[in-house]
Amino acid sequence: MRVLVLGATGFIGGQIARAAHHTGMDVHCLRRREGAVGAVGDIPLTWHSGDLDDAGSLSAAMHGCDCVFHAAAYYPFTDYNVRKAASYSVRQIRCVFQAAREAGVSRLVYTSSLTTIGTPPTGEGRPADERDGYIPGSTANPYYEAKWAMEHEALRANQSGLPVMILCPTAVFGPGDVKPSTSEILLMVAKQQMPAAVDVTANMVDGRDVALAHVRAATLGNPGERYIIGGHNLNVSDALRTAAGIAGVKAPRLILSVKAVARLLSVAQAFRLPIPATMRGLPYWQPMNCEKGWQTFGIVPRPFEDTVRDTLAWFRENGYLKK
Repeated sequence: MRVLVLGATGFIGGQIARAAHHTGMDVHCLRRREGAVGAVGDIPLTWHSGDLDDAGSLSAAMHGCDCVFHAAAYYPFTDYNVRKAASYSVRQIRCVFQAAREAGVSRLVYTSSLTTIGTPPTGEGRPADERDGYIPGSTANPYYEAKWAMEHEALRANQSGLPVMILCPTAVFGPGDVKPSTSEILLMVAKQQMPAAVDVTANMVDGRDVALAHVRAATLGNPGERYIIGGHNLNVSDALRTAAGIAGVKAPRLILSVKAVARLLSVAQAFRLPIPATMRGLPYWQPMNCEKGWQTFGIVPRPFEDTVRDTLAWFRENGYLKK
């Protein structure tokens, strides 16, 4: 099977490219900058130059591909402009879907976000699952709004004839996080730069498990459905304590409540401080039911402790952390 990975120079996309290669797929990847290889420079991949806003380069890279893995969707980082973020994200992902149609791609696996999973109805007392949808406008957070808008476009594309499988990873950690993104939390703990933790439960998953789910979704996923790809529901303060123990450093001593964090974030928003939009969504973190994704793709999530050890080892090997 010939596949194209969008986002292979990043964290999740890089792990998808690696997993696809190991399963015997003919892996092609798109990159904007010549010579960029992310964390996958050690495996033979076919690279194409292009940009997600350039339909021509996308169509050329997708030509002859059976499946496209779209793990490079736009996300606003520190922007506070909701309308701008949502509008741009929709234009970009429509460009990707149109290119896939023109190239005759038979399946597309889209990497969405845990933020598109809403809260369960009041009184049900269960973790959130695929039945629960984010309500647009409920957070005024550009990251949440952009991710919801793009997932909505993915559903529309499926209805118009492009088979799209939607995967919603939870909080992803693991080796190969080149930016780094979510895994930077573990890096900060190891460097003792994390002064506080939050008393909130979130679902945490290894990027390698997320990648395996994507590769299997190419053949096992049902178009038009979304799947939460997660691991373990953990209290964030407990998880950071575990990470500190593995790193051999002291754990964050200050534990903040969700309400306290929400108040701090409201002050940051008032002054337009450059807080990442993903972190501004912290008050909405919640436990997740990941059974559907596990059962569909045959995933057994690895222990969080193994993820922490492997991630810190990768950071050391690649110069992010002193050996």
